[in-house]
Order: sequence, then C-alpha cells, then structure tokens
Amino acid sequence: MKQFAALYRTLDETTKTTLKIGAMREYFSQCSAGDGAWAVYFLSGRRFKRLIPTARLREWCAQSCGIPGWMFEECYGAVGDLAETLALLLPDQTEGSTGSLTEWIEGRIRPLGSLTDEERHRTILSAWADLSTPERFVFNKLVTGEFRVGVAQQMVVRALADVSGIEAPVIAHRMMGTWEPIPEYFQSLLNRETGESDVSQPYPFCLAHPSNGDVQTLGELGDWLVEWKWDGIRGQIIRRDGQSFVWSRGEEPMLEKFPELTSASNQLPDGTVLDGEILAWNDAGVLPFSEMQRRIGRKTIGKKLLSEVPVRFVAFDLLEENGIDIRKLPFRERRLRLERILVERLDNKSISLSPLVSADSWETLARLRATSREQKVEGMMLKRADSEYGVGRVTGLWWKWKIEPYTCDAVLIYAQRGHGRRASLYTDYTFAAWDGEALVPFAKAYSGLTDAEIREVDQYVRKHTLEQFGPVRSVTPELVFELAFEDIQDSKRHKSGIAVRFPRIVRWRHDKAANQADTLDSLRRMMRHKHAT
Repeated sequence: MKQFAALYRTLDETTKTTLKIGAMREYFSQCSAGDGAWAVYFLSGRRFKRLIPTARLREWCAQSCGIPGWMFEECYGAVGDLAETLALLLPDQTEGSTGSLTEWIEGRIRPLGSLTDEERHRTILSAWADLSTPERFVFNKLVTGEFRVGVAQQMVVRALADVSGIEAPVIAHRMMGTWEPIPEYFQSLLNRETGESDVSQPYPFCLAHPSNGDVQTLGELGDWLVEWKWDGIRGQIIRRDGQSFVWSRGEEPMLEKFPELTSASNQLPDGTVLDGEILAWNDAGVLPFSEMQRRIGRKTIGKKLLSEVPVRFVAFDLLEENGIDIRKLPFRERRLRLERILVERLDNKSISLSPLVSADSWETLARLRATSREQKVEGMMLKRADSEYGVGRVTGLWWKWKIEPYTCDAVLIYAQRGHGRRASLYTDYTFAAWDGEALVPFAKAYSGLTDAEIREVDQYVRKHTLEQFGPVRSVTPELVFELAFEDIQDSKRHKSGIAVRFPRIVRWRHDKAANQADTLDSLRRMMRHKHAT
C-alpha cells in the first residue's frame, strides 16, 4: 500500500507525461503480480462502486477527531475533496502500513460491501489508525469509489509496453473488455507468449482530433474519405465463435441494453468486428440524442420505449474479417470490405453503412457541412484513405470537423466552489436568461475562463453574494457571459423548459449589461429554427 500511495502522489503532483509514465514504469517493474493487476485496474479508470455512504465516513471522522459536524463540513468546503479532508483531519501516523496493495484490497476494502454498519465502523477506524496520511488518502479514494488521478489509459499502456517490451497496441488490446485484477492477468498482460484473448474482447478505439477549421491545409481532398459525424454512442459489434457482443467506447457491454442489435449481429459472418455509432433511429430517420438518453441508464427497456426509441448501429469501419485483425490495412480497403459485408450479406436495417459524403473541392465540402443540422449530424469526419486503424488519438489520421455550436449571452446568478485544486475558488456557475423581468436558470458551466478570469469572478462572487444555500451563493446578476452548446431541446425537468447540451463559457462579455442578455424566447426561437431545418 505504501508503494501504491507513493505512486499516486507522484502522478498527482506532476503534469508531465514523461514523469508519469516513468513513475508507473518503475512501479510495474518492481511490484508483485497481484499489486500490478490492481494498479492497472484503478489507473485505467476502473473503480469500485461506493462501499460506504459518505455521510457515515464524515460522521466517524468528526467523532474520531472530537469536532462537531459543522466544523467538518467547513473543512470539507475549504478542501473540496472528501478523501483528502478525511486524511488531513485524522491524527498523522507516520510509519504507515506494511501490507501490500493486494492485501488491503482483498482483506479490508472489498469485504466492506457485505459488512454490517457496526463492522464497517470498526474496520474503517482500524484502517485509518494503521495508515499514514498519504496512504489514508488513497484508501479513502478507493472506499468512496472516487479514485481518479490525471492518467490517461494510453499512459498506462506505454508504461506497461516499456516494462514488457511488447508493442503498445498489443497491450492496449489486452486491456480492453472484461477482465479480473488477478495475478494471472497481470502476468499474461506482460507475457510475450500470451495466446488468444477472450472471444468477446473489443479492440482499442481509434479517435479523432478536432479540426481547427482550415481543412485545406490537409492537402488534396482525394486523399480523404468523408463521412457525417453522428451523435450517438460509439461502439463495436463483435461476432466470434457463434456469439455476438456489443461494447461501448467506455468498455461497457451493451447488447442487453440494445436488444434490436441481437438479430442483426447474429447475421454477421463469424470473425467480424465492426466499429460504428449506436443511434436512436426510426422510420423518419435519426432522432436527437435526447431521445437516446431516455434509454441510457435503464436497467430494463419496456416494449413502449423500444417502439418509441428504436436504435440502429451505423457502421463505418471493419476491424476484423474472418477472424483476422485487419486494422493495419488502409482505410479505403477496410471500407470496401465493410461494404461487401453489409450490402451483400446483411439483410437487416438495425445495422447499416455510414454513407460517404462526396464533393469536388474543399469549398463544396464546406457548403455541405453547413447543412449538418438539416442532416441531424454534428458535422463531418475526415479520414485519410490510406490510414490504418490507430489506437487512441493518432495525429493526422482522423479529424472531426464539427459545425459551429449554438451560442447565447447569459447572466451569472449562482456560484459554487469547485473541487480538488479549485476547492477554494468559486468556479461552478449557473446561468440564466430573461423571461419577462425575471431571470430563469437554464445552464451550468464549469469551463472556458482563464485562471485570471476565474480569480476575478471569485472575488466578485464573494463581494456580491445575496444569499447562501449551503455551498451555493446567489449573486447580484450583473456579469454576462457568452455560452456555447451543442444542442438545445425542450425539457419538462427544468423550470426554463429548455435543456442545453455540453454548455461551456466562450468569453466574458464585459461589453454587455445584464439587461442585454438573451431571453428564453430567443432560445425557443433557436429550437424552432432547428426543428424547421
């Protein structure tokens, strides 16, 4: 546990990729196979569900420290991270634990979910007493299900590749799908002789970089294949050994959530893996992502919802054919093979081919892109015709050329402190639009300002607070900001009757007074215009 806590601290204290990879490489080269498996599990983004209600941890910590609950909450508000607050308030224990990460996970942490409240209480107090402050911090992160550190999965892959001498794409593939963090898995991960993977295992996804809009710098248009950029759930359909699987980009099995894809995927030739997008789609065509959200998160999908929001898998790449990995073939060749499978052999509308967009020049393509909202897409995907299917974001292969977002001017009315390094600053904002003479909230945003602007807004919030509602402050409505968002929809859940998707701050409108901000009517006109196109 001591070594893993030290690794976490190193990763948390640096922003340099080389230092992070170096720290993980050193850890993986020295740790036991069991500790290595658990480290890969957590560092790659997997985590336990919360094992104990956080209210109980706060209560037990306050009791142990002999402080009232309100004082704990004040400390928590200042620190902004529960795990760190718990670790800092408890008396320091410098020696720390001699137990391994595996011993702590399997002996004390995992069993918490099946213990009584009294048994959990004793276990937590005993653990806090046995751990140093840095170890306690990591322990608390694991227990609360909030283990996050600034490490991308590709960094973990690179560190493991350095340790094992195995190519990074092979390591990345072995880390996909469902696996158990056991010593045998870690050993097989680093073993050059590891054989076939599980039949359900997906491939690492190839991702696109956003285009800056100057696409003519990409060279000849004939060197690229162009598709519409769909707004759905990225996924892979796998057909191997007479079985079908659907995986999301987040490595979640999805076939049970989208039963419409079962029959279609069963018709695919054995040894086939498709990459594409799962979309809400009925006889009228693709539906807004807000319709897909009605199905996301549901444990069971009833007949009514299945009929109202059917789905379709729109395929745009072929990764495996006849059981052979073809990712290194040029995209143009993979695309031709995909067309043969879907057009000639598959008779099911639940899986269809993503159409190519044709144009005789970049200028013509730009005019077509301007019609994206009419096509109910987010823009275009530009893919080099000779590109292999990469792992992660590989510069120069794929570009996403999105349309300009919707924008509006809104008034800041509420603010809340951030988390982690922003815990002492008011960085979480609620914005409103005018409805007659009243300001009605319709969006929250957390990003888009510079550090200097954040500090300036923080000072404004502190000096112009009207009321406090727990951690939230209402402020004098004077500051106007331009917001950008990807979509706008009617909403029965929000007082404004409007929901916007992915709102973020574009700029601080120092040139505008609050009474010049947009109205709900102007936002509704934006919606009506969208539906009319």
